[in-house]
Amino acid sequence: MDDDRRRPGCPKRMVFGPCGGVRDDGRCEVAEHRCVFLDEPAPAWDGPTPTPVAPPPGSLLDRARTRPVVLTDLTVAPFDPASLQRVVGALAPVSDGLLVGEHANRPDFPPTLFAAEVINAGGRPWTTLACRDRNRVVLEQELAGLAAVGVDGVLCVTGDARGPGVRPGVTQVFDLDGTRLAALAAAAGLPVAVPESPAAPPVHRRPARVADKQRAGAQVCVLNHVRTPAQVAAFVAAARDAGATLPFVAAVAVYTDERSARVLQRFPGLQVDDATVEEVLAAPDPRAAGVAAAVAEARALLAVPGIVGVNLSGLAADGGEDIGARVKAEVAAEIREAA
Repeated sequence: MDDDRRRPGCPKRMVFGPCGGVRDDGRCEVAEHRCVFLDEPAPAWDGPTPTPVAPPPGSLLDRARTRPVVLTDLTVAPFDPASLQRVVGALAPVSDGLLVGEHANRPDFPPTLFAAEVINAGGRPWTTLACRDRNRVVLEQELAGLAAVGVDGVLCVTGDARGPGVRPGVTQVFDLDGTRLAALAAAAGLPVAVPESPAAPPVHRRPARVADKQRAGAQVCVLNHVRTPAQVAAFVAAARDAGATLPFVAAVAVYTDERSARVLQRFPGLQVDDATVEEVLAAPDPRAAGVAAAVAEARALLAVPGIVGVNLSGLAADGGEDIGARVKAEVAAEIREAA
């Protein structure tokens, strides 16, 4: 039924759009035309609302009931089990969950295998599952596999489309979008996280999208970067007014050098505090300044009602995955000490 409602002109074939990558001027993430969801909103979720599953004991959602939590991006060398073990070893002791990403330009092991390796290395994974490269059958297989290996949860995303020149000739599937995937994941018995981009157009419709995603099965919403905690507070309040009752995890930008900062600044659909970026990069010790800026942002965000945790997001540092992991581990440790 949902397939018949795909929005004509959307390269991601979404029903419950828009995605989080709409550019500031309203352009599509991957095409030059205006996003097709700006003038006519997506339909409201009208499928069943599953009963939320209980989070595993000791998981991020379980711990979030009693204290602030830290969800840390897991960035490892692709197809490298030794890199994964080193990075997980650095981050797991100071993180309540590790967010396994999925990137168009950095393919890695299949999600179920990746999650099993993270668990074996001592981490508690939240696995990002994207619709870009998998049809519905394969998505269902991965969900069953993730449930079998025992992930703490799955972040259901439509997925970034490949830009020009990134794996040319490779088909992009988009059988489903993130909202419909969230419903599948909830039906598979998994705790479900969903993303939202508060700063991406159409800003005024995004709070209601969180409520729709919750009705589809989401149990937590991971927010993309915005410039100020006040923006986060306004967004959470608007989502509550729209009917969302789930908890939120807010993004903290972690950068300590030119490359790690500029990657975040260039990414569509998110915003960082440009003034703080320049202060960090101009500091006598950019690494120390970057860590301090991330910890300060985290503390401010954790003071926002409805925010139960922070997501340490970004490369953190140029020079390799191990260096970035050490930076994020330092940030995570300081946040947890202050909590």
